[in-house]
Amino acid sequence: MNDNRPIVGITMGDPVGIGPELICLALNQPEVYDIARPLVIGDVQVLEHARLITRSPHLFVTVNSPGAGAYKPGCIDVLNVSNINPSFISWGRPTEKTGKAMEKYITTAIDKALNGDIAAIATCPINKTAMKLAKSRYHGHTELLADRTGTNDYAMMMAGSRLRVVLVTIHIPLAMVPVSLTIEKIITIIKITDNSLRDRFGIKRPKIVVAGLNPHSGEAGMFGDEERRIIEPAVTRSKAEDIDVSGPYPPDTIFYKALNGSWDAVVCMYHDQGLIPFKMIHFSDGVNTTLGLPIIRTSVDHGTAYDIAGKGIADPGSLIEAIKLAAGQAAYQIETSRGPA
Repeated sequence: MNDNRPIVGITMGDPVGIGPELICLALNQPEVYDIARPLVIGDVQVLEHARLITRSPHLFVTVNSPGAGAYKPGCIDVLNVSNINPSFISWGRPTEKTGKAMEKYITTAIDKALNGDIAAIATCPINKTAMKLAKSRYHGHTELLADRTGTNDYAMMMAGSRLRVVLVTIHIPLAMVPVSLTIEKIITIIKITDNSLRDRFGIKRPKIVVAGLNPHSGEAGMFGDEERRIIEPAVTRSKAEDIDVSGPYPPDTIFYKALNGSWDAVVCMYHDQGLIPFKMIHFSDGVNTTLGLPIIRTSVDHGTAYDIAGKGIADPGSLIEAIKLAAGQAAYQIETSRGPA
């Protein structure tokens, strides 16, 4: 094994969702260990229960610190931070206790990453209902990550081998999108995208394209004027800062051209504008990564799937890709920090 493999902390996610099963299935793949030292941050009793369901042949070993792990195929290292008896929980039914444990996995991972004990985080899915039951201050991963790391400007990227999309607005009603867009907000997202493609993905001169909001990108104002008032000025000002960005272009053609290599990332105005084409291409292997944080964080691009939790049929593809992307970003960051030999 390569001792330079980065340690990737994998948070277990919701204990009653598919996260524990995903971990068992994903860490059955030897190629994960070729590029990373995977450290599960979760609950060893719940994981053992999931191991039986998935018929995973691997063993779980509890470690006291990231440095104590063996990180070899066949033996999954776990930093145990909760004590949940599987006999008292039910798949797909979150409780206050499981919700609080779910949040603790994330905060532990963030603190380990900030301290440099782990090189990156890959997160299994969590659930907003579970967060509410736990009386959490947060609705999801992103707000928690931003607050705990003191980050004001961040962005959500969905990344795959053929397409990357970054969102200007995320989980808001469609009717609120036009009034939420500002020149400054779009410029910020373009800058974060450019910096992240350079620093995390190793693209020296990223090519970024910006999607319009309206059909035909407004058609010279006939179908809306947000392009002319907001999006075009943001692109122009970003170009003036030596960013290779173009647009806004009609959303109905932009993704076809991106898939064929015209650009490295598409900046989208709202959630479904970016995620519908992305998931059509990368439904099983897409990765959610948060840009702008001082730490590396990737995630599966799906939810807790309560309806199939405990059945052993979850697809680990997205988690495998999330671990690979986290490890790749960490390895690139480590390599560039060393400078030339």
